[in-house]
Amino acid sequence: MEGSIPGQETMPTHTEPSNTVKLLHLVFLSTSWGMQIWVTFVAGFVMGSCLPRHTYGFIQQELFPYYFHITSTCAFLNLTLFAMYHPSELLSDEQATQIIVFFVCVAASVLNTQWFGQVTSDIVADMHLIERSHGLGQEVGLFTSKSCRQLRASNPSYRQLSGQLTLYRALSSLCNLCGIACNGLSLYYLAARLSAL
Repeated sequence: MEGSIPGQETMPTHTEPSNTVKLLHLVFLSTSWGMQIWVTFVAGFVMGSCLPRHTYGFIQQELFPYYFHITSTCAFLNLTLFAMYHPSELLSDEQATQIIVFFVCVAASVLNTQWFGQVTSDIVADMHLIERSHGLGQEVGLFTSKSCRQLRASNPSYRQLSGQLTLYRALSSLCNLCGIACNGLSLYYLAARLSAL
């Protein structure tokens, strides 16, 4: 009788993913990386320099949860697909590195989705309330106006929120840049294995 004998372990084998799985992997990776590049380096600067600050903040508050959830989902699905077709017992050093890159991307994306992004949005909403009560928020541009700097100097609550915003924006940006770098490395890993275009 052929087959495995009960109690005897079988050696894992490397199976080649189907073209559908390869396509899904590329779709998830390129969707995530494309969104990250667009939101980080194009949309944010254009909206921030052309819209009133409160309008820009409102758009970010509505848009970013979708952005963070989509990038987290893509990162998780990429890790899952890659891990399914690369058993840990058969991983080369490059494949192990790729698993780590995908895991770091998932971790950074989830931190932004579940914590930094939401906290940042909440702080911005609180700051907007204070600014509106002082007739501020309709100025256009990415940089803080003189009136906001004066408000920060005179209002301890606003000053505290401003400090928290700086911290959480920095952490969120760091996670976002980490995700961009991880997805860029993953794209490079795939490109290095292409035999033709």
